[in-house]
Amino acid sequence: MIQTHGGRRSGFPAGSLLLAMAGGWIVYSHYGINHAMPVGDAIPAERESFQSRSAGRLNVYADRSGTGRPLVLVHSINAAASAYEMGPLFAYYRGKRPVYALDLPGFGFSDRSERIYSPELYTFALQEFIESGLGEAVDIVALSLGCEFAARVAYTRPDLVNSLIFLSPTGLSRMSGSASSAFSRMYGLSNIFHLILSFPLWSRPIFDLIATRSSIEFFLSKSFYGPIPPGFVEYAYASAHQPGAEHAPLYFLSGKLFTPQVRVAIYERLRTPTLVIYDRDPYSNFGALPDLLIKNPAWQAVRLVPSLGMPHFERLQDTVEVMDGFWKGSK
Repeated sequence: MIQTHGGRRSGFPAGSLLLAMAGGWIVYSHYGINHAMPVGDAIPAERESFQSRSAGRLNVYADRSGTGRPLVLVHSINAAASAYEMGPLFAYYRGKRPVYALDLPGFGFSDRSERIYSPELYTFALQEFIESGLGEAVDIVALSLGCEFAARVAYTRPDLVNSLIFLSPTGLSRMSGSASSAFSRMYGLSNIFHLILSFPLWSRPIFDLIATRSSIEFFLSKSFYGPIPPGFVEYAYASAHQPGAEHAPLYFLSGKLFTPQVRVAIYERLRTPTLVIYDRDPYSNFGALPDLLIKNPAWQAVRLVPSLGMPHFERLQDTVEVMDGFWKGSK
């Protein structure tokens, strides 16, 4: 009888090669990648620090030269997020009204320490800034997952928020309001997933794989019909290569920064005037939006066709016309 052991011999070297590659990347990440790259301001404006009791130092871009109700801009959450995402709106409204754009906890120049990142952390940080940093009711414009945090603030402290404008918000999928048991199971898995991702030996190397220039460019390209605006990829890359840059994004990638049942628990109960600006977005689903508009008369929606997840970059004039019209009608 002739015995063949070829499968065993070929499998062992393949496994060894994968382990060697993984080990090589871990070493390269720790010793060969610059995790303190020079990074400039996301927005050309005065930069201030607000000390939050819940989230530590918050970086805020501020322009107080205008008059009227303050406008607070809240960026999205992703591997390389920052106030840069709200730059066009800041530039448009500065001088017209007081404008503030935050780097959320774990991003930009805000505190990026290793800690638990959660929807509650972001909610409390935003609430503290409005209540203690500004001391009056504001209008909020938020992007993507940032919309959930803004909605939570408006729901728990309606006295602090005069109106909400959501650009391509999360939490509007049809399944998000009816899959509580599935979410509970998934949330349990997300805890395990985060424990695996955040193991100190490989947490930064894993993040470095996600935050390459090519990866950032790939994911950003899905939010624009045309080319990505100049400077966006480079700023995101530099921002993602700072000490502690991996901590908050790994919570996001584990699914732990989304509010369970946000549509039913928060959106449907909001009494704050709310406008949704949307069209198509590869990262958000708006299937439940028509039902929400029926259930909650405080909500309105305008579809800017065509646009993807960043209408304020590619269709700024259309976006601000819709926003100004909404504010005029909600006074």
